[in-house]
Amino acid sequence: MSLPKIVICGDIVWAHEELQEMLGSTTTIVNMDCQTRQDFLSNLSDSGKYSNVVGFYRHNSSADRIGIFDAELINALPPSCKWIAHNGAGYDQIDIAACKKRGIRVSNTPGAVDEGTATTALYLLLSSLRQFSIAERNLRSLKWKTGLIPAHDPSAMTLGILGMGGIGMHFATMANALPVKKILYYNRAPKKDAPAWAEYVSTMDELLERSDVLSVHCPLNEHTVGLVGEKQIRKLKKGSIIINTARGKVIDEAALIKALEDGHLYAAGLDVYPDEPNVNPRLMEFRNVTLLPHMGTETQESQRAMEVRALQNLKDYFQSGLGKDLVLEYRS
Repeated sequence: MSLPKIVICGDIVWAHEELQEMLGSTTTIVNMDCQTRQDFLSNLSDSGKYSNVVGFYRHNSSADRIGIFDAELINALPPSCKWIAHNGAGYDQIDIAACKKRGIRVSNTPGAVDEGTATTALYLLLSSLRQFSIAERNLRSLKWKTGLIPAHDPSAMTLGILGMGGIGMHFATMANALPVKKILYYNRAPKKDAPAWAEYVSTMDELLERSDVLSVHCPLNEHTVGLVGEKQIRKLKKGSIIINTARGKVIDEAALIKALEDGHLYAAGLDVYPDEPNVNPRLMEFRNVTLLPHMGTETQESQRAMEVRALQNLKDYFQSGLGKDLVLEYRS
């Protein structure tokens, strides 16, 4: 009897030994070597190298060759496919609705990215408050403190967290240690494990109206595209700060730029953008905006943990038929 087949779509960089230990003796591992989407789709046929596949390990790097796992690709998967183990906390590159129609489960890697992304948010918070990115550019240009004015201490700021998942919780803990003045959070429901110093607010409007700094940590889906738009940004106090380490499309970029132009926002710190790797050149014009090239999980520790967790999800499925880390849409 042949072993169930899994396909590695994208990079395994850190967890080669774990791949063999977890799945080498119980599955047939096939590395995707297609260079085009059409080649990949052709090999999903009955006679192709990816026929009868049961599970996929998916890394975003595969999108450079075969594109995202949209409805076209999902509908082309063989009936044998039951699980897609996505390497990443965000899973907007997979059409979850199409997967659900096909009876394919999708897992992600929550927890594995918490520290890396939270420390990125912490840097953006400090840089936005203290003008550190401006100061560094000044120094490198031999301008010393030219154009700098006294900034803000974290202890004077109320931090509002939009989305209190693992990353939001980790970031809240870091920010509380600075300390910040107060931490508020808005979530679909109060977090049972939230610390006493984090105050749950029942509406997004209250979060916006009371926050000096808004930090975005919610996933991107059909409900969160443009969640922070013109109306929401204007509910923030004049002189507020927005930080985004989630997904670029959660914020209406045009509304953000307008609020920076007219001074409603004091500063912004961005690690993500609507059309990555392209960045709106208008953002480059604002000295008070700290920009990073999606650095949230760019640590060896985070990337290794993500690979291992995605592989563990496949192993759990093959061992129990259940698996862990189902994405939010399967749990709602």
